[in-house]
Amino acid sequence: MELPGTTSHARKGARNDAVEIGHLTDEYRFEGWAWFSREVDIPEELAGMTAHLYLERTRVTTVWIDGREAGTRNSLSTPHLYEATGLLAPGRHTITIRVDNTGYPTKGGHLTSPDTQTNWNGITGRIELQFAGETYLRDVQVYPNAADRSVVVKARRVGGGGSLLTVSAAGFNGHEHAVGKREYALSDFDSGSGDVSVRFDFGEEARLWSDAEPYLYRMTVRLKNADGETLDSQETIVGLREFKADGDKFAVNGVRTFLRGKHDGLIFPLTGFAPTSVEEWLRILGIARSYGINHYRFHTCCPPEAAFIAADMLGIYMEPELPFWGTVTDESDERHHPAEQDYLIREGFAMLEAYGNHPSFVMMSLGNELWGSKSRIDAILQAYKSHDDRRLYTQGSNNFQFAPYISPHEDFYCGVRFSRDRLFRGSYAMCDAPLGHVQTDRPGTLKDYDEQIRPSGGGTEAGEGEQEQDQDQERKGSAIQIQYGTETRTVRAEAAEEELIPRIPVISHEIGQYATFPRFAEIEKYTGSLKARNLEAFRDRLEAKGMGPLAERYFINSGQLAVACYKEELEAAFRSRKLAGFQLLDLQDFSGQGTALVGILDAFMDSKGLVTPEEWRTYCSDAVLLARFEKFNYASGERFDAHVELAYYRRKPLGPIELHWEMRTSEGAIASGHARASAPDGEAYIDIADLGFELPSVDAMTKAVFALEVANTDIRKTYDLWIYPKETAVAADWAGIHWAEELSDDVLRLLERGANVLLMPKPNRVSRAIEGTYCTDFWCYPMFRSISESMGKPTPIGTMGLLIENGHPALADFPSETHSTYPWWSLVMHSRSFILDDLPPELAPIVRTIDNFERNHKLGFLFECRVLKGKLLACALDADRVRETPEGRQFLFGLSRYMRSEAFKPQVEVEAEELRRLF
Repeated sequence: MELPGTTSHARKGARNDAVEIGHLTDEYRFEGWAWFSREVDIPEELAGMTAHLYLERTRVTTVWIDGREAGTRNSLSTPHLYEATGLLAPGRHTITIRVDNTGYPTKGGHLTSPDTQTNWNGITGRIELQFAGETYLRDVQVYPNAADRSVVVKARRVGGGGSLLTVSAAGFNGHEHAVGKREYALSDFDSGSGDVSVRFDFGEEARLWSDAEPYLYRMTVRLKNADGETLDSQETIVGLREFKADGDKFAVNGVRTFLRGKHDGLIFPLTGFAPTSVEEWLRILGIARSYGINHYRFHTCCPPEAAFIAADMLGIYMEPELPFWGTVTDESDERHHPAEQDYLIREGFAMLEAYGNHPSFVMMSLGNELWGSKSRIDAILQAYKSHDDRRLYTQGSNNFQFAPYISPHEDFYCGVRFSRDRLFRGSYAMCDAPLGHVQTDRPGTLKDYDEQIRPSGGGTEAGEGEQEQDQDQERKGSAIQIQYGTETRTVRAEAAEEELIPRIPVISHEIGQYATFPRFAEIEKYTGSLKARNLEAFRDRLEAKGMGPLAERYFINSGQLAVACYKEELEAAFRSRKLAGFQLLDLQDFSGQGTALVGILDAFMDSKGLVTPEEWRTYCSDAVLLARFEKFNYASGERFDAHVELAYYRRKPLGPIELHWEMRTSEGAIASGHARASAPDGEAYIDIADLGFELPSVDAMTKAVFALEVANTDIRKTYDLWIYPKETAVAADWAGIHWAEELSDDVLRLLERGANVLLMPKPNRVSRAIEGTYCTDFWCYPMFRSISESMGKPTPIGTMGLLIENGHPALADFPSETHSTYPWWSLVMHSRSFILDDLPPELAPIVRTIDNFERNHKLGFLFECRVLKGKLLACALDADRVRETPEGRQFLFGLSRYMRSEAFKPQVEVEAEELRRLF
C-alpha cells in the first residue's frame, strides 16, 4: 500500500461485516502489528550529515534500518522523530517500520476511539528523511510580546559550530509587510551545544494577530558560521498576540472577546483519520467560521499541525486536550498507574513543543471530565504553566461534574454547573438532571446564567490559588455514579460548595446536543473507509414499522425544532454577562456514542439545509442583538414589553446606535419605531432601549414577526410571536359533541348511535403512550436510556418534536408550520402521545410526535377515526391546564369548530377493542 495512509483506507486485511449501531463501521478494521518496509538510496552528497526519520502522525512505532533497531516512539499527538545519523551512509538501505495500534500507554480518548476517527493503523501526513549538517538548530520557540511588538526567539544549538544567528520576518498569507533582518553574535555561548535566546523587534508598525485580524509573519531563523555560511535554517509562523484572562472574560491584545466555540473529536467519515493538509483544514475551519465560530475545543485529542496553520490563517482560537478521559491518581491510590500518567504528562510537553509557536494555540486542557487527586491535577497544570506561559490552561473540561472545583493554577474554568442547581447551559441528560431551561421552562427570552455563575448573595470566591485543595478526591466523600463515555463509573466525591464563586473566565461545556432524526439520503455519501451501517439499520427499522416514507419529513421537522432550541441556547449564553464563552456539541453531527445527530451540519461538515449561515450568525457572532421578553404567545390587547440589548465584541467602535424595530403580520406593520443609544468604546454589553406597546385586537390566530436591526450594520434579529383573539375563551361551542375522558361503555354506546366524540383523557389515564415534551431529544436516546437505567434514574422521553399535517381542516383555526413552534409548547407539555403501533397502518395522525430511531413508535398527538357508527377525535391533553393559556383556548376552539363542520369525516375505521388497548 502507499503511504501516507491507513490500512483501512487502503482496504487491507479481512473485510469487516459487522453492523455497528453505536457508531460508523470501519469496513477494513485492523488492530495489531502492521509492517511497512522500503528501500531508499542515499546519495553521496549526504555523507556524514545528521539524519532523522520523521513520521508526522501515527500510532506506536518501532523502526529498523538495515535490521538494526533505531528505537520506539508512542506519541499519539505529535510527530515521531528517529535519530538515524550513522545508519544512513551513502548507498541503499532498507527502512522497516512496525505500527502497533494496540499497545497504547493510555486509551487515547478520541484519538483512537471507534466513535470518532477510529483506531486506525498506518502513518499519515509527512514521512521524511531529514538531513542537516553537524551543527543545527532544534526546538525553535517564539515568545511574542504584543505590547512592544517584539518576540523572544529561543532554540537549542546542536553541534560545535555556529557563531551568528540571523532572524528575518515578513508578512505572510497575503500580507506584504516586510520587517527586515537582525543578526546576533553568539559569542556568549560556548562552542558546544547550548541554548540560544535573542529578542527580535518588529517595529511600531507591526500588526497584531486576533480572530478579527489574523495577521501573520513568516519568521526565518538561520545559524551561520563566522564566514556567513548558513549551517541550518528554520522557518516558523508568528502571530503577535496576547491572549489572557481579564476578570470574567478573555482579552485578546487588550480587547475583551467572547469565545464562540465548537467541540471537535476528529470525525472524518471519508478517511477515518484527520487530514494533514492545510487546504483541507482551511475548508473545514472556514465552514465553521461562516457560522460564527471563532474557537475549537478538541475533545481528548490534538489535531495535526495543518489544523493549527489553518487556524492561524483564519483566526480560530484552538484548545487541544490531552488524550485522557478518566481518573488522575497519586501514589497514595492503590489504582495509581505511574506509567500512564507519566506518558500523558510527556504528551502534553510534546504538544507544547510541536505546536507552541502557533498563535492560534491559545488554550490547553488536561482532558475531559476528569476525577481524582486535585493536588496532582494542579501540579500538572503548574508544571505546564511554568514551562510555557504563551497560553492559558484549565484543569480539564467539566472535571468533577457534580462536585465542581476550581484549581489554584487554572486560568479559566470549563463546566456546566457550580452546584446541582446552579446550571449554566440549557440542556442536560436525564442522568445529569435537573434538566435545563430549554427543556423545561415556558419559552421566553429572559433567561441568562449570571445569577448561577455569581449569585447575588455572595459566597466563597475561587481561582487565583485561593481555594483549598483536597489532597485525595477519590478517597474522601460519598460514592456517586457519573456518566463516563457511553457507560457509567462510580467515583468518590464530596458535595460541591454551594456558593463556589469563580474569579476566572467561565466557559459553558458541550452546550446544545439537540438531536435530529437521521437523513437516510446521507448514506450514499459514505464512499470511503467508514460505512454508515448504523444509518442503514435505522432506515430498516423505520421501514419495518411501515413509516419509511415519513423519514425525510421526520428529518426536516425534527431539524427545524433543533434549530429553534439552538437559537435559545445560544442567545441565553450571549445574554449572560458573566459568561466568557461556550463550546457547542456540536455544529456537526457526532456519528458515534450511540449515533448523536446533533448538528445543523452533517458529519461531513455539509449543510443539512435547516438554517443558513447568515441566519445562524444573527445569534452566533461577534455582535448579537437581543430582545428580552416574557413569552411568545399573547392575547389581543395584551401589552408586549421588551428590553433590547446588544452583545458587542467587535474591535471597531460602534459609535451611536440607531435601532429600527417593527412588529409586523402578513397584513403589514402593527407597530414600529426607532431608538438611539450610545456605545462606549470597549463596552461589551449595551442596553439600547425598553420597548412596549399594546397588541392589536385580532379576529383569528395571527403570527407576528418582531424584527430589529442596527442601522448601517449587518446586525439584525427576528422573533416569531403569536396573537390570539380574546373571544376564543367563550366562543368554543361543544353542542352536539360528546367530550369523554375515557373510552367507557357509555362512550361506546354513544358511538354505536353515531355520535361525534372528542376523546380527551387526562394524560396519566393513557397507558400505551409517551409523555409529552416539547424539546427534541438530548444527544441520542439509546446511549442515555442505557446510562439512566444502569444508574437507576428516570429514562429520557426520547421524542423529537411534532410532524403536523398543517393543511388538515382540524387545524384551520390553529395555523401552524409542519414542525413544532411555540404555540404548541403548552399543549405538548401537558399531553401524552398515543402509541398507535397496533392500530390499522393506514391510520395517519393529524399531528404526529416523532419518535427516536431506536423505538420508532407510531405516535399520535391528535388523530381521528371511525368507531362503530360514530366519529372520534382523540388527543390525550390536560384541557384544564391548557385552557389557562391563549394558545390552549385557541386549540380547543379550533377542535370544536372542526367537529361541528362538514369537514369532520374520518376515513379509517378502528375497532373499539383496539382503542381500549391504549388505556
